[in-house]
Amino acid sequence: MYFAALLARTEDGWEASDTELDDVETLADLADLAREAATDDEPVLACIEQEGEWFGVVRIEGEDDPRVFVSDAAAAMRSSYGEILLSDELLGREPENMDALEQLVDLDGTEDGEPESKEDAPEGSDQPESPDSAPPGPLGDAGVLADLGMEDKVLLSLAPQDALSEIADVLGCTDVLEAVR
Repeated sequence: MYFAALLARTEDGWEASDTELDDVETLADLADLAREAATDDEPVLACIEQEGEWFGVVRIEGEDDPRVFVSDAAAAMRSSYGEILLSDELLGREPENMDALEQLVDLDGTEDGEPESKEDAPEGSDQPESPDSAPPGPLGDAGVLADLGMEDKVLLSLAPQDALSEIADVLGCTDVLEAVR
């Protein structure tokens, strides 16, 4: 079970709307959905909570790239909704849809190419074990809410089951969020 809401800042405070993610397949789709709820270039927060296991916050402002924070990337990766937030860039891996030429030719300047397995990887490499895995724990921009009153260390310490309520409390929009819950 998941809960997802959009929190849009307006001149009069925050407005919340419950949102369905069934038609959202990518982070770009989620950003487009959030931009539709925006007033001018004010921030919109897409907040997702999955069964008390993980939560995610995506901040969209105007046409800027989305800023993403996920409380537990490994747990989110096991969820179709979490996979929306976990872009290749955030996970530090090559995009799946590489140009056909790049798939055929190694363009990194090395003769041997990339290591084929984890054993071949240089010592200290931070590559995930498989392309479908994500590191356990928080991932992304922990300062995503800093200018709105929530320091990164506080965001990092939130328990998934209470996180969205605590974020709404800091933003001053608890009643608005609870109304759509």
